[in-house]
Amino acid sequence: MPVKLIMTWNILPNHEQEYFDFLVREFVPSLNRLGFELSDAWATLYGDQPQVLISALLPNELEAETRMAKSEWLDLRDRLQQFIQNFECKLAPARQGFQF
Repeated sequence: MPVKLIMTWNILPNHEQEYFDFLVREFVPSLNRLGFELSDAWATLYGDQPQVLISALLPNELEAETRMAKSEWLDLRDRLQQFIQNFECKLAPARQGFQF
């Protein structure tokens, strides 16, 4: 059964430009190389929720856990931490539309 990796975070104040550069040049291409199929990208404009939500589809939970245990994923996630705070991620059964 396909699963969705749901990641949320807030961008650190005064790091917006470096964050967007990293996201476009490194984070998204690296996710694609690791076999994560990006499915959603949302920004919170109002309210007390994480600023960013990004989701990726994976074939099943075992494959997701295998890819998330790779050093490339762990390094990528660590590099993202330079620009964000309150990072959270979870796996959920994939459904169409918005999932939080």
